[in-house]
Amino acid sequence: MPVQRIDRLLTNMGLCSRKEAAAAAKSGAVTVDGEICRDASRKIDPEKCRLTFRGEPVSYEGNVYLMLHKPLGVLSATEDREQKTVLDLLPQPYRARGVFPVGRLDKDTSGLLLLTDDGALGHALTSPRRQVEKVYEAEADGVLGQADIDAFAAGLALRDGTVCRPAKLEIRAVREGHSYVTVTVCEGKYHQVRRMLAARGAPVLALKRVAEGPLPLDPALEPGQWRPLRSDEIGLLRAGFG
Repeated sequence: MPVQRIDRLLTNMGLCSRKEAAAAAKSGAVTVDGEICRDASRKIDPEKCRLTFRGEPVSYEGNVYLMLHKPLGVLSATEDREQKTVLDLLPQPYRARGVFPVGRLDKDTSGLLLLTDDGALGHALTSPRRQVEKVYEAEADGVLGQADIDAFAAGLALRDGTVCRPAKLEIRAVREGHSYVTVTVCEGKYHQVRRMLAARGAPVLALKRVAEGPLPLDPALEPGQWRPLRSDEIGLLRAGFG
């Protein structure tokens, strides 16, 4: 691993700005192999040195992997001149690294969205041939039943003639003419879950993605909040799709 400046390393990992790294080092908040380092421009090998920042160990990760609870009204895009995007929810150091959303959730859908700068893994997770499962919870305007479950399982034909791969529809509850369902799909056609439910006469009123591949949405994350993936979560992604 090539040596890197401490301030650049901390910035690339999204922990702070380079100015903040320099200030932290001067105040004694950075250590290398147990010794205080007051020079943030010092170069180290992050795989061989034990680095701490503000009392916390820094585990070097070559790529960034984030879990975001995407709120309603935000675009799954890297930039837009008129509307807020998911990257606007992240600190500048992550945006500077070229982090991008893996796939997309439409503006009116909330829930789990992964972001990374790992192009190979991002491609694997969105490749149609991988058939990565995505799980959604929806409130639909209509009463759904066994016939709808069977139609999803058989491979639903949409109103424009598009045929979807077999999917799973679970009906959690039906109240006052509304169905509360969980939908699991293994492809990512445009507005697919909305179009599938509309094809069964039950247009979507609310939609949230709660899992993608092996990763569920962290229930501790409120809409708009994010966190880095844990090492075990990254391992699951790499094992299945890397």
